[in-house]
Amino acid sequence: MSETKAVPPSWAAALRPGSASRPSALSLRDAAPALLGYVAVRVTGVAILLITAAATGKDGMHRLSGRWDSVWYQRIAEHGYGYEVRLPDGTLHSDLAFFPLLPALERGVSAFLPPLGVAGAGLLVSWLASLAAAAGIYAVGARLYGHRAGVLLAVLWGVYPTAFVQSMAYTETLFTALAAWALYAVLTDRWITAGVLCMGAGLTRPVAAALIAAICVTALWRLVTARRAGEPLRAHRRMLAGACLAPLGWLSYIVFVAVRERSPFAYFDVQAAWNNRIDGGAALAAFVAQQFRHDVLAGLGLCAAFAFLFWVVWRCVRQRPRQPLPVIVYCLVVVVISLIGSGYFGSRPRLMMPAFPLLLPAAVALAGARRGAIPAVIVAVAALASGVYGAFTLLGSGPP
Repeated sequence: MSETKAVPPSWAAALRPGSASRPSALSLRDAAPALLGYVAVRVTGVAILLITAAATGKDGMHRLSGRWDSVWYQRIAEHGYGYEVRLPDGTLHSDLAFFPLLPALERGVSAFLPPLGVAGAGLLVSWLASLAAAAGIYAVGARLYGHRAGVLLAVLWGVYPTAFVQSMAYTETLFTALAAWALYAVLTDRWITAGVLCMGAGLTRPVAAALIAAICVTALWRLVTARRAGEPLRAHRRMLAGACLAPLGWLSYIVFVAVRERSPFAYFDVQAAWNNRIDGGAALAAFVAQQFRHDVLAGLGLCAAFAFLFWVVWRCVRQRPRQPLPVIVYCLVVVVISLIGSGYFGSRPRLMMPAFPLLLPAAVALAGARRGAIPAVIVAVAALASGVYGAFTLLGSGPP
């Protein structure tokens, strides 16, 4: 199988129409190794969960399909919006905090396949979306750094520490699938497709703001470089159309909540009631400081984890050949959004999971390993560790 040619190292060059040597159209045969590898590591994780659950007398499948946020999505699928819970401290939790695409798909699939029920439909949608996400991640990786790097990128995403969420009836896989293919569409100059996919992502998770930023910043940069080159604006009509389409999904849901609640900032008020607001990282800093007061080693461990994260981000920014502008903007904004919110600290790794370009430096390094067994051993160890952590989390307090 021939290697996919990488794009030029310069962001500007990579964004010029026709500057990159496009690979032949992706086929199932191209993506098969990535999909098989991804399925293998996720089956390993689910198997560890089910075996551990059986040994402890718990229902592993129920942990995947019928608890935590999954219940909120299923209730929306069955009854629509309008459910609220008043907590003992007076806080009001509304289902308007959850975006509509996943419950809409759950409702449609359960109507088409009644034996599944809404819970089973949610799992089916999530599992199929995980395959689409793995294929899209492979497509981006192969486009940038070759077939082998693309395969490893998809498999590494499947062994991410919180990858157990990829096997749950959650929105992470659906959003990542839409985001990965939207980025691939931008990289291959298919702007209308990118805009439509971004609309879908905007109906799935609020972090779609990162994908919107990636598309719009890239379009703006292309316009600036085109103007300097004396190119007419009409030559970029499809790009402008795609950039205009990109935010419509996200904005439409914000407007829907505003109209429903008769307040222009209703969606943000709903999120604030769930303790999800942008505070510039104040809550995160307070949490780290609290750890130092209670256990210095825990505080140092957190600082080491953040240092590692920032080092990985730096490696992404400095990677050679460079990650193209839309990919790096998407990745950076997902990370920033995950860090500057006031939500529960334990949810941050899960919120960062759609930022799959963070894994590109590792995928490229493993792809270039001289000993062919090294990537397989590393992936196997990571799959086991991820599976054990997933079982421990799901059979305990559950995903934040």
